[in-house]
Amino acid sequence: MSVETYQETYIQQQFANRIGGANYGKDTAIYKFEKIKRAKAAAKKDFPDVELIDMGVGEPDEMADSGIVAKLAEEAAKPENRGYADNGISEFKEAAAAYLKAVFGVDGIDPATEIVHSIGSKPALAMLPSCFINPGDITIMTVPGYPILGTHTKYLGGEVYTIPLTEENHFLPDLASIPEEVARKAKLLYLNYPNNPTGASATAAFFAEVVEWARKYEVVVVHDAPYAALTYDGLKPLSFLSVPGAKDVGVELHSLSKSYNMTGWRIGFVVGNPLIVKAFSDVKDNNDSGQFIAIQKAAAYGLAHPEITEKIAMKYSRRHDMLVGALNELGFKAKKPQGSFFLYVKAPKGVQGGPSFATAEDFSQYLIREKLISTVPWDDAGCYVRFSVTFAANGPAEEERVIGEIKRRLGDVPFEF
Repeated sequence: MSVETYQETYIQQQFANRIGGANYGKDTAIYKFEKIKRAKAAAKKDFPDVELIDMGVGEPDEMADSGIVAKLAEEAAKPENRGYADNGISEFKEAAAAYLKAVFGVDGIDPATEIVHSIGSKPALAMLPSCFINPGDITIMTVPGYPILGTHTKYLGGEVYTIPLTEENHFLPDLASIPEEVARKAKLLYLNYPNNPTGASATAAFFAEVVEWARKYEVVVVHDAPYAALTYDGLKPLSFLSVPGAKDVGVELHSLSKSYNMTGWRIGFVVGNPLIVKAFSDVKDNNDSGQFIAIQKAAAYGLAHPEITEKIAMKYSRRHDMLVGALNELGFKAKKPQGSFFLYVKAPKGVQGGPSFATAEDFSQYLIREKLISTVPWDDAGCYVRFSVTFAANGPAEEERVIGEIKRRLGDVPFEF
């Protein structure tokens, strides 16, 4: 029986309002990533012999370090690791605390009460609102950004207030712009640095301002930090928890997906305020039974070897240099970020004598369909496209070939900015 047939039954009337209620599945709007997927498929069909260069995927292009993989294999073979992990093993928590001290200079973290593992940072973001949000409460989010905390805030009957990230403010939220009545009603403030999609990095001074603001308005800070260790050109990795008072007002979410090429492994941790960590642990305990212990032990091995991330960061830094240079030669105004693997670039207004681009999505669709280069558009606070330097390329020579091909394809049309 088809989905359409099922929709004619009583099931259609039973869906929760949070996912559309009786109209679930009837929405004909096509969302951004679906449009990208369809455009890529059409481009491949129209130009089957032309390589599609995918710079839109925010996922590492390489395997995890061989030492991590070997540790997983070793631990997976042990019968004592086969059972439920629940809220995690002490070995992983202790490795996470040592990692925070070694890489970020964060001292004084109690592994037993101030760290708990998560099955990646996405589930952690999905569960945290259940600790705090009642109907009518507010979560403050930055846009453009990752929507999960806001999605679940709305599921729980809360509201989302958004702050634009603008180039003029170095892609940092202007906390002073938040209306007093919103700040007083807010429960959660979501931050993400180095930032997706802008690539911007925060400063200790900004985090100190966040702590002061959060104390004043009694707001819980959630700092999502999956790219925190991927920094370049002398910028030292910065943790929100390294700022005095941060642990009093919030938590930080770390993930091994990006910094250790462990995306599908689904392992990370929540660290910070012990009461928040306890509440999250209780909610988590009612959502999952923990990540496979062998993965936690392999992750602990990785956390004890931060040089793995340093090597990965060198690769991304090299690719950023090449991509920024190529785009700027073509008239773009690209600026290398000091963290993350994302390059956020203002979209052109059109092509001389050719199509115009009213939105970044227009430009992104043009790049896919006409140039077979995939990017992600963002129109939340200006018209920008996000390039990811996680494109498939095995070694510096192949990287140079890919960047050269991008330059060649875009070089035959004069863009208007």
